[in-house]
Amino acid sequence: MTILETIYTPVGGYAPDFELPGIDERVHHLSRYLDKFQAVGVVFMCNDCPYVSLYLDKLKKIQGEFAASGFTLIGMNGCDTNKYPTESFEKMKAFAESHRLNFPYLWDSTQDVTRSFGAIKTPMAFLIDSNGMVRYKGKIDSDPQAPSSLREDYLRNAIAALFKNQAINPQETEPTGTTLIWRN
Repeated sequence: MTILETIYTPVGGYAPDFELPGIDERVHHLSRYLDKFQAVGVVFMCNDCPYVSLYLDKLKKIQGEFAASGFTLIGMNGCDTNKYPTESFEKMKAFAESHRLNFPYLWDSTQDVTRSFGAIKTPMAFLIDSNGMVRYKGKIDSDPQAPSSLREDYLRNAIAALFKNQAINPQETEPTGTTLIWRN
């Protein structure tokens, strides 16, 4: 078993800055997003995760709902492409096109950013305020298959509370999804 150091980014701590390629062939920096937006949601995801598939429509709705308020969502793929070639940069482009993603999708080929955030599953969400502080991390909602009347929308509620200058509760939830596969 290989032990890998993971830097745990706590709620209330500063999110690690990054400089990563996006499927749009541009380099993306968290600091530039923070200059432009009031809040940024980073969701660790991948192309073949069944949990990500369950959440894609919800993530696109969250992006559409809050974009005009100064929010952007960023998808980030930090999966090991050596073990899972379906997670390659070219496959990410095809995935984004076929699912008509309305937010940037970035590739963390070294897994350094994924480790720095402390992501452990896909999908796992981090809400970052304009000062670069993590305000929420964990699940997108309580159950992707439950009817909306029975589901608690953790990420959506955290974004709404942040924009209303209200306390975010809960600030952290245990992520549900597929465990990230780390490169040795």
